[in-house]
Amino acid sequence: MSAAIIANLEKLLGGPRDNALLRYSLGNELLKAGDAAAAAQRLREAVERDPKFSAAWKLLGKALAGAGDATGALAAYEQGIAVAEAKGDVQAAREMTVFARRIRKALDAAGGA
Repeated sequence: MSAAIIANLEKLLGGPRDNALLRYSLGNELLKAGDAAAAAQRLREAVERDPKFSAAWKLLGKALAGAGDATGALAAYEQGIAVAEAKGDVQAAREMTVFARRIRKALDAAGGA
């Protein structure tokens, strides 16, 4: 099912409906399908198009962590926390703070970032 959704979303890229939400949705589906690296790319595009899209920052952090880029994930979460706090999106900021703390602990245990 995810492959069909991904294909349909990819058809919309470059068209009049191509926006941050489309890129976010595509990144979300790619992540569900297990392609964290491709998801991260689409989610980066989402936050480039709308830097104030806190949900996209959160999912970007998750995708980067899933792709093995802990340092990149931490940076995405930190940016997402700033965006979420500026928008008053308290729940997203809290969630990203927890995720960022876990990554910092893992990086510290591995010898630093």
